[in-house]
Amino acid sequence: MAVDKGTVAHIAKLARIRITDTESGALTGELSNILEWVEQLGELDTEAVPPMTSVVEMMLPMREDVVNDGGRAEDIVKNAPEPGHGFFTVPKVVE
Repeated sequence: MAVDKGTVAHIAKLARIRITDTESGALTGELSNILEWVEQLGELDTEAVPPMTSVVEMMLPMREDVVNDGGRAEDIVKNAPEPGHGFFTVPKVVE
């Protein structure tokens, strides 16, 4: 896929960067080369390749999925400007 100067100007506008005509010519070639490389990657057969989450295969640590309040509700509500009955008190916003 070839990129023209109009496309480079559009990308520069979207990225909010100012480029000169000389830079536009250089970027046209560079962006075209990048897109050609990406198209080459599409030619690879990746059907039998499992998705990777990391370069190094490892198991993530697991923990028991237990629902609790964290045991720190009183400490947290202590920081509230106006605590009320163990909760944050806020002004009414709906009439």
